[in-house]
Amino acid sequence: MTRRVLDVPGIAYGGDYNPEQWPEEVWAEDMRLMAEAGVTMVSVNIFSWALLEPAEGMYDFSRLDRVLDMLYAHGIAADLATPTAAPPAWFFRAHPEALPVDRDGRGLSYGSRQTFCPSSPAYREAALRIARALGERYADHPAVVMWHVHNEYGCHNAECFCDASAAAFRDWLRDRYGDDLAALNDAWGTAFWSQWYYDWDEILPPRATGAVPNPTHRLDWRRFSSDALLSLCTAEREVLAEAAPAVPATTNFMVMYNFDALDYWRWAPELDIVSNDHYLRSTDPESEIDIAMSGDLVRSLAGGRPWLLMEHSTGAVNWQQVNRAKTAGELRRNALAHVARGADGIAYFQWRAAKAGAEQWHSAMLPHAGTDSVIWRDVVQLGADLRALAEVRGSTGTAETAIVWDWDAKWALELPSQPSESVRQLELVRSWYEPLWRAGVAVDFVRPDADLSAYRLVLAPSLYLVDDAGATNLTGFAERGGTLAVGFHSGAVDENCHVRLGGYPGAFREALGVRTDELFPLLPGERVGLDSGGTGSLWSERVRPAGARVVASYTDGALAGVPAVTRHGYGTGTAWYLATLPDPDTLAALLERVREEAGVRPVLDEVPAGVEAVRRRGSDADYLFLIDHAGAGAEIAVADGAVELLAGQSVRDGSVGLPPYGVVVVREPRGHR
Repeated sequence: MTRRVLDVPGIAYGGDYNPEQWPEEVWAEDMRLMAEAGVTMVSVNIFSWALLEPAEGMYDFSRLDRVLDMLYAHGIAADLATPTAAPPAWFFRAHPEALPVDRDGRGLSYGSRQTFCPSSPAYREAALRIARALGERYADHPAVVMWHVHNEYGCHNAECFCDASAAAFRDWLRDRYGDDLAALNDAWGTAFWSQWYYDWDEILPPRATGAVPNPTHRLDWRRFSSDALLSLCTAEREVLAEAAPAVPATTNFMVMYNFDALDYWRWAPELDIVSNDHYLRSTDPESEIDIAMSGDLVRSLAGGRPWLLMEHSTGAVNWQQVNRAKTAGELRRNALAHVARGADGIAYFQWRAAKAGAEQWHSAMLPHAGTDSVIWRDVVQLGADLRALAEVRGSTGTAETAIVWDWDAKWALELPSQPSESVRQLELVRSWYEPLWRAGVAVDFVRPDADLSAYRLVLAPSLYLVDDAGATNLTGFAERGGTLAVGFHSGAVDENCHVRLGGYPGAFREALGVRTDELFPLLPGERVGLDSGGTGSLWSERVRPAGARVVASYTDGALAGVPAVTRHGYGTGTAWYLATLPDPDTLAALLERVREEAGVRPVLDEVPAGVEAVRRRGSDADYLFLIDHAGAGAEIAVADGAVELLAGQSVRDGSVGLPPYGVVVVREPRGHR
């Protein structure tokens, strides 16, 4: 699709604006304070369906008219949402069949948000009706610069197990398998446990049963559920595009924080602009790594182009067991870390903290305490920072290292009856990502079938499922001269969850030059020694070299003397295999060796521990972001002729001072490295 561009100057700044929660006399104060904070764009109308359409087909746009006119008069752009994430009560009274049903067959009630079945014809009709009404009314409104389709698709209703969903699932399966029931039976392996299907109508969603479900049935269900929501998103987008062909559209993803309901590789190409919501977990002692990893993945979903941070928090959230506030300077560091990773817009949930409702204890740009607060002062300071960084807009990242990430593989790995329930894709990928982050190495994320020609090093920490095309693409990268490193239990099954026979690691045996005949996953807390130093955890396996050179072996346990890490020359490149999870220091040293052999350099050669260094590449200059997470401060060498943008000062003597817990952004002339 031809992507339309967001017409907001500089780095967009703002948040969710919900004026309907407040009397109109508050709105004027909102406009004054938004100007003080430097707000340039807000998302409006996200949860306003019940107010816009008080009865079926009867609309009241008067409040929204006034809000949009007011925003335009004050120079604030509107990201106008379709309010379809929260259907009103009258809709469910008229269409109770549109309510979702859980795996155990329990029908859920309305009274919250996203309490609809994604396959409900009645919901689809109502959602498109209000989207069309909004599009036609506001297509030419000067405040509207972007459509915000729905909100956080699948956050609470990623799956529905009702009869309507069952019928839609069967239609999806007919399309996937060419209306060939024999092909489905073969793909699902239904000869096992007498699961053979003789009629399409016999197929149900994977509802609760007395034993382990069929893994391919469950995997196809996850694929269908993602596609069912995607079809709603694209249908709304098309309705809006008919009314306003020039206005770009987005919807907010939820990359990371354990949300895995949607295959965002399939979603991203359907949007003009990729957007993401990101919230910190109070239990993560180094949440800055999660921010970086999320940002790199979102930028990669956007095809390397800039993206928008649609939601994050100024302080505490309200949905964790303990919701901690942010420490001094953390708001600023978090936001600018997202900009460093490619965000051309920074927004929060929400503008004004709610005094009532389910999210009344969620932080906001304007907190309950008002303007006499640390959060408000930080919000105003961030607005000034983003104005100073206006020229960074449109610049991109440049990485020579890619990490393979695949939602199909994640879904398949985390199905029941695996060799170890402790093996989780997100945790494994982060364990490999962390040492790269600490070393200041730029990283992209890729699909298994992506174009890898821009990279020197490709890492596949966890790729349990891979089809033949993806496996050939990855091994071909090594064969043509690249460096490939693969983690344990990768390549084990094909796209139908069928085990690749002949020994593990399945699809990668030849390229890795190894063959495993038995898996020995480790118990929680169990470790095995490595003769190269350090220990391994989580996994071990009986590896036999088949051309590969042994780099490290187990020193104890059932597999003492058996290879744990190998290196294999393959074609003109190199393929590494890690048959265990080394401890963090050992893994960091190993990955440093791998990337140095591949010729991958960090963003800066010398950066103190705890300082994050990220570079965005502009048309005429580079932008170096330096963020101190350790609190020690540093003096860091930069290119001659550099300018520190946040302070608006030229850099003297070839170095820049980074204050404790501070951020500096340096414009460096092209060709400095």
